[in-house]
Formats: sequence, C-alpha cells, structure tokens
Amino acid sequence: MFPLKNINKPENLLLAMAFVMPLVFSVWMVLLNNFVIEKAQFTGTEIGILQSLREIPGFLAFTTIYLLIFIKEQKLALIALAITAIGVAITGYFPSVFGLYITTIIMSVGFHYFETVNQSLTLQWIDKNNTAHFMGRMLSVKSAASLLAFSSIWLLMGQFSWSYQATYTLFGILALVLTLLLALAFKQFPVKVEQEKKLILRKRYWLFYALTFFSGARRQIFVVFAGFLMVEKFNYSVADITALFLINYVFNWLFAAKIGKLIGIIGERRVLRFEYIGLIMIFVAYGLVESANIAAILYVIDHLFFALAIAIKTYFQKIAKPEDIASSAGVSFSINHIAAVVIPALLGMVWISNSSWVFYIGAAFACCSLVLAQLIPNNPQQGTELRFQEQKL
Repeated sequence: MFPLKNINKPENLLLAMAFVMPLVFSVWMVLLNNFVIEKAQFTGTEIGILQSLREIPGFLAFTTIYLLIFIKEQKLALIALAITAIGVAITGYFPSVFGLYITTIIMSVGFHYFETVNQSLTLQWIDKNNTAHFMGRMLSVKSAASLLAFSSIWLLMGQFSWSYQATYTLFGILALVLTLLLALAFKQFPVKVEQEKKLILRKRYWLFYALTFFSGARRQIFVVFAGFLMVEKFNYSVADITALFLINYVFNWLFAAKIGKLIGIIGERRVLRFEYIGLIMIFVAYGLVESANIAAILYVIDHLFFALAIAIKTYFQKIAKPEDIASSAGVSFSINHIAAVVIPALLGMVWISNSSWVFYIGAAFACCSLVLAQLIPNNPQQGTELRFQEQKL
C-alpha cells in the first residue's frame, strides 16, 4: 500500500487514471493514419471499416453493467485500462489489415469500458457540489498527458528516428506498468450505494438521454468533418493540424478546471445555453468561412466548448437515484455512440454534394440541444428533473 495515507483517496485514483489513459490512447490516435497507410497500405475502405469497428465497443458500453455482477467497478476500471495498454503495445507488431482490426478492437474495448466505469465512479465518489470543478480538473490532467504524449512522439520519432513498433510498445508497456502500480498503491474504496446490476432506462431521465444523443452528434461533426474541412478546403498540413491540437490541449490544460468550477457556480442550464448558442454560430461560420486563419480560430473555439458538456453529467448526477449511476453510465455511452455509428456515414454523403450543409445540419442539432437545455431546472434534483416541475412546487 502507498505509505502516504492522505494520497490514498478516491479522487487521486481518478486523477491518476485520467492521466494514464490519454497518455497511451493519444499515441495510438496520433500515429494511426500514418501507420496504417505506410505499413499496412490502407485505403479509404479499410480505414472506414477500422473506425467503425473502433466505435462498436462504445455502442455496446451498456454491457458494462453485466460485468459488475462479477467484479467491482474500481477493479474493472483498472483492468480496462490495462487492456487498452496491451492493445496499444501490440499494435506495431501486426501491420496488416486484419491484424490492425483485431488490435483496434482490443484497444477500443479497454478504452470504452474504462471511460464508462470512470464516469460512473466519478459521479459516485465525488460530492455533487464539487463534481463540475473536479471534472474540469480531470480534463486538465488529460490534456497534460496528451501534451506529454505528443511531445514525446515528436522527440522519439522526429529526432531519434524511433520506429512505430518501438513507440507503440514503449507507451503501451509504460501505461501497463503505471496501471499495475495504481492497483497496488490504492486500496479498494468502499461503495457508498450498491449499484443496480441490470440495464436501466427510466422515463424521468429522458432529457439526459436526449442531451447525450445530440452531444454525440455534435462530437462527430467536430471530430470527423471539422478537421477534414481544414485539410480539404484550406490545405492544412499534418504539422498545421498537430499545431491546432496542441493549442486545444494547452487551453484545456490551463482553463478546463476553471470552466468546471464556473459550471458549479452558475448552473447547468445557463452553461449549456451559452454552449449551444455558441455552437450554432460556430457551425454556421464553418459553412461560410473562406479564410484558413478564421477556420483555425473556429476550430480552437469549437474544441474549447467540449469542456462545457460537463454540465450534462452533473445534471444527471443531481437527478439520478444513486444506485442507477453505473447502469446509466453504460446506457449514456451507448446513446452517445448511436450518433457515432450513424452520423459520419449519412453526413458523408451530404458532404459530397455540399460540405457547408454538413455544418448547417450541425447548427440544427445545436438548436435542438438549446431547446432541450431550457427544460433543465434551476435546482435539478430527484423529483425535479424538468423546469416546469420546479415551477409547480
């Protein structure tokens, strides 16, 4: 056990795991496109299949609840983190189409199960009054880990000519060792409320489900199409895109905790209203923009708005029965990934006809989210999930 008792706390374990996951996942993500093209001769068909396979474990995240029948959430989070590390570590040894499909599935199972359980543990362990600020701190830690991964890749592969295989292996094993140390250093923390071990869909959580779905749709438009716009329309190089990523992560590192604290002060409805009004303007601007520099500014601002989505999770924490959190975390991830499976394919066809319409559709999604956000009460709690319920009291 770790000798310093004041360090052996649930929030420190959450922050430590929040550092390890992006440290290893960022390496997989940033090297993927170059690796599959250079070493496995991927075409658009194979990379499309790989990305679809990567999203399937996210769509099936609701199955996490059935594993909790046999294993505690804290242990499952660490096992999932280890599986992710193993998936990344072996990626470089299978530079073939089917080899990469298999290693991607292994990595993705670990990643999505970890993210599901990690969200559940955060909502269970952290006090409601501190959750938004804490989630902001977690985003800062994740950004710091991603910055470390990016800079290490630049140093190892750019300056010392490391191979893909060596780089994947190094970070995979490093993450695996860190996960083992976390398992040994932190005790098993007691469960505050015994979680339901079955799939739960409650009518009174419908607003949370709807906000989660549109949040997933918004995420896909940023991840898939905003970056594609920068390359196709404005001829951004790999170095240019990497620079934008670095700016995004630096901003999150510096400001995410402050944004989380702000959410706790001014409330979920006001924060989400600000986010969705901003997104409407950003998506419309994406559709109209003709300047590469303005497009880059939009890209950075767009990414900053992701931190505001913490408000959806804190809203749910306040209205949910404590025993529903683990099951609902899996359900929310599955709902979020419905958009991940459907949106890219459908809007990809729209893009061929008129790329601007993709972003106008994104603005329409943001309008839907804005309308839904107006239903969040000033003081969300069990029995007061919607604003009109609050007015009746």
